[in-house]
Amino acid sequence: MIKSSEEVLSVAGERLAIVKSGSGKPLLIFHDELGYPGWMTWNETIAHERELLIPLQPGFGKTPKIEWVRTYRDLAGFYSQVVRELKLDPVDVIGYSAGGFIAAEMVAADPKIFSKMILVAPMGIKPSVGEIMDIFPITMRTHLRATVADPHGTPEFLKLYGGEMTPEQFEAFEDARAESARIGWEPYMHNPALPYLLRGTKTPTLLVWGTRDRVVPRGCIDEYKKAIPGAQVATIENVGHRPEIENSTEFVKIVSRFLTS
Repeated sequence: MIKSSEEVLSVAGERLAIVKSGSGKPLLIFHDELGYPGWMTWNETIAHERELLIPLQPGFGKTPKIEWVRTYRDLAGFYSQVVRELKLDPVDVIGYSAGGFIAAEMVAADPKIFSKMILVAPMGIKPSVGEIMDIFPITMRTHLRATVADPHGTPEFLKLYGGEMTPEQFEAFEDARAESARIGWEPYMHNPALPYLLRGTKTPTLLVWGTRDRVVPRGCIDEYKKAIPGAQVATIENVGHRPEIENSTEFVKIVSRFLTS
């Protein structure tokens, strides 16, 4: 098994915890609104070919909250400073859910910051049909179960979230939800200007979506495809909002094919 390490950097004027593993060309990964879940099968597989860089979002526990970050656009601006200061640009990126929102805001502001961009069930644009699930009024356990199509049939979901939630896990989830609400409450988990700001994007983009996603509807994918010229769409059947753990084999195949094309 490939080892991962976690370090805290002083970068862009702030302190940022980041998980690193693997070797090869860097691949930047933005976790979702629940926080970094830990090392999974898809990480292990891709880390044999790429160096994974996974920043832990400010306000999610290990990285201190940044008071001046009040919106996802602000957060994207901070991460853009991090990428430039670490001399990573242009870099390949994968963004999950709200992490996809961050990546989209970054490329809208700086079209040359990414060489290739993969958005997995991204929030950030208001869907043409359906609604992004309101995750804040429901219980944490209900929210978690809604992210996969079949909780009991998804071994890595059970590994991550099965059994009783420890006080530490509960606190980490609540920190994440509080910070997501603070920067994404109004308008709810999208930026009305984002589709217009993305119109000139030339970064090769792949949109990945599970056909049984209850959190982000297909309408979000359709609007991203309209906004980003030439964006490709890959759907994975019978999975929900977490295709990387629900069908990691198919997910890795799709991602690897796009990154090496």
